Amino acid sequence: MKISEIRELSMPDLLERIDTEKTMIVRMRLNHAITPLDNPQKLKQAKITIARLLTELRIRESKQKSK
Repeated sequence: MKISEIRELSMPDLLERIDTEKTMIVRMRLNHAITPLDNPQKLKQAKITIARLLTELRIRESKQKSK
């Protein structure tokens, strides 16, 4: 997910997307432990996406506090 797409999300959508991504990464880890994933880089990409989402969340929270 690109940063431009993340910035377009509303606050509730952003929070929902964070929960969804965290759930997905847990499932991928469990599946990878049982049978190897076709592309293990998907785990890395999921972590990066979560980090981007959390960064945008922090930016929005800091903007609200400064107002």
